[in-house]
Amino acid sequence: MKKMTIREIIQATDAKVIAVDELDEILEKNISHITQDSREVNKDSLFFAIQGERLDGHQFVAECFEKGVAACLSSKVIAPKKGSVLLLVPDVKKALLKLAAHYRNKFKIPFIGITGSVGKTTTKDMVASVLAQKYDVLWTQGNYNNDIGVPLTLFRLEDHHQIAVIEMGMNHFGEIHALAEVVRPQLGLISNVGVAHIEYLGSREGILKAKCEMFDFMPQDGVAILNADNDMLVTLDEKLHQKLRWFGVENKKDVYAENLELLGMEKTKCCVHTPAGSFDVLVPMPGEHMVLNALSAVAVGLEMGLTLEEMKAGIENFVPTKNRMNIMKLDNGTTVLNDVYNANPVSMKASLDILANADGRKVAILGFMGELGEYATEMHEEVGVYAAEKGVELLFCIGKFSEYMEQGAKNKGIKEIHRYDSQEDFWNHGLELLNKGDSILVKASRSMALEKTVEKIQGVN
Repeated sequence: MKKMTIREIIQATDAKVIAVDELDEILEKNISHITQDSREVNKDSLFFAIQGERLDGHQFVAECFEKGVAACLSSKVIAPKKGSVLLLVPDVKKALLKLAAHYRNKFKIPFIGITGSVGKTTTKDMVASVLAQKYDVLWTQGNYNNDIGVPLTLFRLEDHHQIAVIEMGMNHFGEIHALAEVVRPQLGLISNVGVAHIEYLGSREGILKAKCEMFDFMPQDGVAILNADNDMLVTLDEKLHQKLRWFGVENKKDVYAENLELLGMEKTKCCVHTPAGSFDVLVPMPGEHMVLNALSAVAVGLEMGLTLEEMKAGIENFVPTKNRMNIMKLDNGTTVLNDVYNANPVSMKASLDILANADGRKVAILGFMGELGEYATEMHEEVGVYAAEKGVELLFCIGKFSEYMEQGAKNKGIKEIHRYDSQEDFWNHGLELLNKGDSILVKASRSMALEKTVEKIQGVN
């Protein structure tokens, strides 16, 4: 990150200063590193103390002072050591957002905001891969997409960056509004509106409203890039102040794909049409939803002045984030579709679509989907039904609401179904039912950590 003085940070956050040194000298000290991890601090760091669900960062402030940290941002009074300063604020997260907004304003480059119910991280990575063919790109790493992750992403900006791609996540109203106020994107992309987080937002209309908070701080001459195949997003036509650009497979507006062809389990071939021309491309992941991700990246690329050749190269060189539909070929002929990073009904069905095209016996190891509220029973059953419709021959249902998934699959005709309360139970009783040559989908919400089951299947542990 670019250096900021402690004086500058105080002005940006409205912090009160507690120090044992002469203030004039310490206020001109430079900060070149911002972190919430006390293990990472050094003499040039600002440590910010977050009150989390399991840990209170304030318990590490004294340790940071002992290590000689330059400053700590805190909502509790903890005496600093000589050479350090405590910056006292009522709310550390809000102060962090203020500081990130101040830092973002140092850069006169395009900012692109990305959100969506399903696949926003893959979309973000695809967009970054395309833009990297022409620009020096900063983009959100992993899922650093909340009120801590977005500031930490922005603090990674350096003078050499030419464009920033920032993912924004939420599960309550107002969260994207707060992030958009900091990022102030010139271009905003919504990949889709599904049912993720419906427990907190009440309905898909509520989810749409929350996602559209990204446009609250976009300029009038900004560009909104939307999925023309999504029934909720199409209702925004002629309702936004910003210019609209569409992408889709079923609805052929602006940027669209035709002649989709699944090439084994690794790639999808298609022809991409744009106002600037058409090109054939191999999307290096299977499935129509991955083609939609590629189309969204092309729509962004067009707005950012890329050539057709650059966009094609960006798509074909894309590398997915770990645990997001990684297709693994094991030595014994088994294929593992590792898609354990997260899950909701839409992404479950998309992954089952891919399994349906696999060779060998089709096996699904499916776990709990979170944040569905009163819809949880119905939607777990719906996924069980869909698994049957897609030809799953052996189904393992794990965790909460798995009995409804089991019932849906059974009613629709899957003959071999096993249900377990935990993945440990599956290890003890279900692993032995897998055969060489099976194609196995593993997917559940993040809280289940089913990557451990993937490791078991691989024989790592």
